[in-house]
Amino acid sequence: MKKKILIVDDDPRNIFALKLTLKSEGFEVLDASMVDEALSVIKENKDISVVLMDMMMPEKDGYQALKIISETPEISDIPVIAVTAQAMTGDREKCLDAGAKDYITKPINVELLLKAIQNIT
Repeated sequence: MKKKILIVDDDPRNIFALKLTLKSEGFEVLDASMVDEALSVIKENKDISVVLMDMMMPEKDGYQALKIISETPEISDIPVIAVTAQAMTGDREKCLDAGAKDYITKPINVELLLKAIQNIT
C-alpha cells in the first residue's frame, strides 16, 4: 500500500518539485498551499502517513499549524516533518519543540527527506 504524504508549502515550485520526487519514489502525494487548507485535507484523509510542513508561510505559519494539529485529537497523531529554509542555530530545536517529528532544511536533500519519512512512518 502506498504511503500518503501531504506537502504544505506556499510556493508552488516547491510543491511541484517535491511532488515529482515523492511520486517517483512510490508515494501518493497531496498538497496544500495554506495552513487552513492543509488542516481540511488532513481531516478528510485520515490515512496520511506524514505531513511535510513549510514553517514560513503567510497568514498562519508552520508553528501555528503544529499547535493546531497537536491540539486536535482526531489528527494529533499524524507526524509532521518541518521543512524550512531556516537553518540557524536553534531552529531545529524550535521546530521539534513545536511538535515536529523531524526537521529538513531547504534546499531539500532528497536522501535525507526519504530517510526521515521512513524513520517516522
